[in-house]
Amino acid sequence: MSSAYVSSDEIRDQFSSAMSAMYRQEVPQYGTLLSLVETVNQEVLAANPALNSTLQKSDELARINVERHGAIRVGSASELAMLRRMFAVMGMEPVGYYDLAAAGVPVHSTAFRPVADRALKRNPFRVFTSLLRLELIEKTELQEQASAILSDRDIFTANVKILIERFEQQGGLNAEDAEQFVQEALETFRWHDKATVDWTTYERLHDEHRLIADVVCFRGPHINHLTPRTLDIDEVQRLMPSVGIDPKATIEGPPRRNCPILLRQTSFKALEETIAFADAAEGKHTARFGEIEQRGIALTHKGRALYDRLLAAARENAPTAADNDAHQAHLAEVFKAFPDDYATLHRDGLAFFHYQAAQGASVAGSVTLEQVESLIEQGALKITPMIYEDFLPVSAAGIFQSNLGGSSHENYASSASQQQFEQALGAKVIDEIELYAQRQQASLEQALAQLAG
Repeated sequence: MSSAYVSSDEIRDQFSSAMSAMYRQEVPQYGTLLSLVETVNQEVLAANPALNSTLQKSDELARINVERHGAIRVGSASELAMLRRMFAVMGMEPVGYYDLAAAGVPVHSTAFRPVADRALKRNPFRVFTSLLRLELIEKTELQEQASAILSDRDIFTANVKILIERFEQQGGLNAEDAEQFVQEALETFRWHDKATVDWTTYERLHDEHRLIADVVCFRGPHINHLTPRTLDIDEVQRLMPSVGIDPKATIEGPPRRNCPILLRQTSFKALEETIAFADAAEGKHTARFGEIEQRGIALTHKGRALYDRLLAAARENAPTAADNDAHQAHLAEVFKAFPDDYATLHRDGLAFFHYQAAQGASVAGSVTLEQVESLIEQGALKITPMIYEDFLPVSAAGIFQSNLGGSSHENYASSASQQQFEQALGAKVIDEIELYAQRQQASLEQALAQLAG
């Protein structure tokens, strides 16, 4: 990229800051949530100097304060394809395929995010992006009506499309264009309190599924939440009521552990907002909420298989009451079968790690993969957990459902369709497990080269 152009990392950083400022203005409770998370994170770091030191050495500490993920839902293939091009300007690529229809939410999704280590350290902003599956609407007439409504809207400004094309043709944007791009792109995610349909149409779509009404009935795919990252989600869940925030009943994902794995999420319940409809009627709409996440180590295929097996077992015998303490205690008991120290997670091939050559350490001759474990035990090779950058479909569905008025929907009688999603996207999604494996292998080769050098 020419030095005359602003880096995609810088544009992403500018955009995530602008998005956060806009959402704080639109949803004041989000600002309260940010303050709470910052306080809890500071307390955790003060009480745990070893964690503080580890995060600083791995360059993880700086990113925690800027880390956000957002979520949007779009209605058509053309919208999804243009979003892919928009996020590419910010150095964000589609990673992972998530089928939420199996959990009663009529969408399938990907996460647009940076993929390189350096880009993740700069700003790991990611947007969980869902495409409505119109074919899952049972009533053919309603399906056709929803499709017609979506075909009449354009969720992108004319200027942002010009700037996206300019980026693609030039290979970058200059400072003035980058600043304009951020402002124009922001318009796609802004909240609109006027629906594009009349009250009756909204009600029919709402009765089919609340999420369908949210996707179809507005000018754009308003950002429905932004998520700061905490170092202690249990404490944030406990404290939310004390700052006037009503949390969802249970934390999604794995239980609290000494060595956190994957992703834990909770949220405050969606706001009920006043909407003006096209026929001048006035009503209420519930869609936007606040979410918090705690990220742990990324798991290998073997680790994910164990996680999925234990989660399924936990769900089969879950306590009937929606009480977080009971839920977490039950999960913790089931997950005793999952090793909870990094040495075992590494030795058993359950999780991904970054490797570093210990300062002053060296090894004569070449090093084989079989020697890696002994080098770790000797202290010549250091390992640090590779943070999970992605999402969990069961958890995402749980968050969605809890913020759709607490209602649930029977699982849709439909199989996942990654091919259909990628056709709409206009590109293949990146396999997240392969990506972690590549990053781990690259760090290992670099560390071994240093030891042998």
